[in-house]
Amino acid sequence: MEIRDRHRGRLIDHIGLVVRDMAASKAFYSAIFGVLQIPIGGSDERNFWADELFLATIDSEDVQGEPTGRHHLAFQAQDRAMVDAFYRAAMAHGGRDNGLPGERSYHPGYYAAFVLDPDGNNIEAVFHGESERSAASVRIRYRIGGATEEGAS
Repeated sequence: MEIRDRHRGRLIDHIGLVVRDMAASKAFYSAIFGVLQIPIGGSDERNFWADELFLATIDSEDVQGEPTGRHHLAFQAQDRAMVDAFYRAAMAHGGRDNGLPGERSYHPGYYAAFVLDPDGNNIEAVFHGESERSAASVRIRYRIGGATEEGAS
């Protein structure tokens, strides 16, 4: 039997989510991302980002297209306690319950909580059980004019 490893790029480069009320969305996402240890950047009155997720108002030039709604985003948690803390933070900052923290039948060890954000999107934090990552994250260096952003070629 032949075994082959395949290593490819990420499936999603980034996601743009349009929100109605930027202040409410900033409060909600700042709270849950604080718990999930995901830093927020680029914040102004019309947009902000966290990792590969960009949130913008409908009049922002950063996110274009027709508003659709009913999105589901699932964020990785490091353990069950982090899922529980995500749920509490979301509920305290404008979220609405969409599934209490607990085990789900998707696979053994799947522990998650679901909340609706201020726009009604289904937001989840999930812990898949004890595991070992091959790397903490994928590091990408962009080459600009033959050199990387860090100045090395």
